[in-house]
Amino acid sequence: MKTKFAFIVATMVLLPLISKAQNPIIQTNYTADPAPMVHNGTVYLYTSHDEDVTVKNFFTMNDWRCYSTTDMVNWTDHGAVLSYKVFEWSRGDAWAGQCVYRNGKFYYYLPVNQKNGGNAIGVAVSDSPTGPFKDAIGKPLLSGYGYIDPTIFIDADGQAYMYWGNPNLWHVKLNEDMVSYDQELGIVKEDLKDENFGYRSKKIDNRTASYEEGPWLYKRNSLYYLLYPAGGVPEHLAYSTAKSITGPWTYGDTIMHVIKEGGAFTNHPGLIDFKGKPYLFYHNGALPGGTGFKRSVCVEPFSFNADGSIPLIHPTKEGVKESAANLNPFVRVEAETIAWEEGIETSKDEKTGVYVTNISNGDYIKVRSVDFGKGAKKFSASVASASQGGKIEIYIDAKNGILLGTLDVKNTGDIQTWKTLLCKVNKVKGVHDLYFVFKGGAGDNLFNFDCWQLK
Repeated sequence: MKTKFAFIVATMVLLPLISKAQNPIIQTNYTADPAPMVHNGTVYLYTSHDEDVTVKNFFTMNDWRCYSTTDMVNWTDHGAVLSYKVFEWSRGDAWAGQCVYRNGKFYYYLPVNQKNGGNAIGVAVSDSPTGPFKDAIGKPLLSGYGYIDPTIFIDADGQAYMYWGNPNLWHVKLNEDMVSYDQELGIVKEDLKDENFGYRSKKIDNRTASYEEGPWLYKRNSLYYLLYPAGGVPEHLAYSTAKSITGPWTYGDTIMHVIKEGGAFTNHPGLIDFKGKPYLFYHNGALPGGTGFKRSVCVEPFSFNADGSIPLIHPTKEGVKESAANLNPFVRVEAETIAWEEGIETSKDEKTGVYVTNISNGDYIKVRSVDFGKGAKKFSASVASASQGGKIEIYIDAKNGILLGTLDVKNTGDIQTWKTLLCKVNKVKGVHDLYFVFKGGAGDNLFNFDCWQLK
């Protein structure tokens, strides 16, 4: 989790710039390499995780995290869903992966480095999109130099394919079991030519085309799209298209120029359709403390051009302006369902799951597009405190907007002893953004906050 003091100081400096921000969409951790998956009306976003402390000035990444949304503006934190240690044969480096659903199970394809050296791609499997995941085969699915960044696509006929690689690009035809591949076809190496993957202006190590790494497969109207970071470091995003998932590929154009915020010299695309609209996921270094090794996931809605080409997409701080659905506050809502926050962190344990913690005076959580219907009379929250506690001030439309009510959070006996507390709220109708502003004395752990509901 990000160093809180540094985050608060940087936030105070940047407040005029980020007060209306929605990007990056996750603020409680540094996240990178977005891999969105749509399943049963929910978007599950899988990310790699840049640690707060960078070791040896290089990518320091030990686990993968998952977030979900049904509205594209509020993201529920499911915590770390597995670490590289799930693969007993791995020594670390939890880089960009992708999770897909098939035959009642979720298969997560992940690049790591092996204990005996070299890159490898493993497969983890779970009965749930949020884990727990376990090693599916007890060994690498593939291993070799540059075997990183797998992307998986299951075609309309049920056939699954996987592309991966840096500096080269390879693909295999996966078998129906999703944990082995067609040995007869074998591993196919793409011929990286300018007409297929763009012209590389920076000639490094005798590399030709612009393709760099991080491929992402997508299909629209019988046309296959391959998105990828391109051009060398610093990377921009580009794409190629084909009439067959195995090519030949034809270079399209640049999707997103190099992002300079926070010195994020890498990028990684993820493209999905959700409720009839396309969304491009990417990462930058825009959070306080962000660098090329401390990145953050963002998302932009866009529209395809009439000819099916992808337009040039500009990164914005506003991100998704219109929610895909309204949030129902009259059912249990996880406290870690967040559109924007400042100051707080999240934690996870086996008993409670994920909850909001490290709450200090002045921290807040914003939840967008909350449908109050005809109004509510009460607010309830599950909280725990070992200190004097504090207060949750409930506002709509702004952090200092209309005050609906205040919940007093008293000492519950322990920071893990949860109690459900109630307070009255003023009646308000319609759809509003909701703000929880935390107040209390000194310290950075006034209380923990698990869930809430209007009544």
